Amino acid sequence: MNSSNEADKRSAALRAVEHVQSGMVLGLGSGSTARHATEAIGWRLREGSLTRITAVPTSNDTAALAQGLGIPLIDLSADGVDLAIDGMDEVTPYLDAIKGLGGALAREKIVATGAKTFILVGDGRKRVERLGERSPVPVEVLPFGWRRTLRLLEELGTHPELRSLDGSPVRTDNGNLIIDCRISVEIDPEEFALGLSRQPGVVEHGLFLGLADLAYVAEQGEISLLRREA
Repeated sequence: MNSSNEADKRSAALRAVEHVQSGMVLGLGSGSTARHATEAIGWRLREGSLTRITAVPTSNDTAALAQGLGIPLIDLSADGVDLAIDGMDEVTPYLDAIKGLGGALAREKIVATGAKTFILVGDGRKRVERLGERSPVPVEVLPFGWRRTLRLLEELGTHPELRSLDGSPVRTDNGNLIIDCRISVEIDPEEFALGLSRQPGVVEHGLFLGLADLAYVAEQGEISLLRREA
């Protein structure tokens, strides 16, 4: 890991944590950048500048990290969370994002859509003009009939590939599979998201459109704040 990129991730995450207030219910994101935010929240709890915090983790890894830091965890209630902080794999100037290359996209989206405020954090490499420039769109699919689902995703104009590690399919915390879909920048993300949601084998996709309220992006020590246009 490039040390400057890691420092930028941490800087962006720490800026987002400044929005956390005592008494909040938080959504804790997954991945390397969100980890910095979770660690900062745990540190603030230990030294007493935050109190009465409860949190909903978006992955088993995040849950284990938070428990080790002494952050009280709860199930996601019908009321959602006050604030969710998570990383991104791509983000546009309009705060549309691709998320979920770490495999936690379904839980991340459930928490993000239930957040009163949703903040993205990341380093400058994640900024793009159009989604799909650098990252594939991860799609969580049911194991049953996954080859048929892959064919349907291909018919949407993508280049889908089942994610595997050491020759075995990668499983999500939900026990499902992930198909990574390379898309052309000419594909309209909203139309593509709608097409994905119509496929019967698709559980969730990594297009986070119109969800984020703010994004902190750090590059070479400089932090930019992106806001969604009203």
